[in-house]
Amino acid sequence: MAKPNPKGPQQTVNIYCSKCKQQLYKYRKGGKGALVKCFKERIVEDYTSTTAVCPVCQQTFARETLIRGVPAFKIIGGKVYQK
Repeated sequence: MAKPNPKGPQQTVNIYCSKCKQQLYKYRKGGKGALVKCFKERIVEDYTSTTAVCPVCQQTFARETLIRGVPAFKIIGGKVYQK
């Protein structure tokens, strides 16, 4: 399968923790669908101190994985929301 475009979309979304409402990432997301995965190369700003763990409530919101050979975070359903 083809790799995602590294430049990616220009539109950014803010990703927040569902439990404590803390901002986690500013991410360049393409399309209108639900947030299922975050490619690491598309993260513009990272507000987390530990990988895929909320800095305030310590909730794990994603798992590290490879998607189409590219490092990404697979989002656990219901743990985050986007604006």
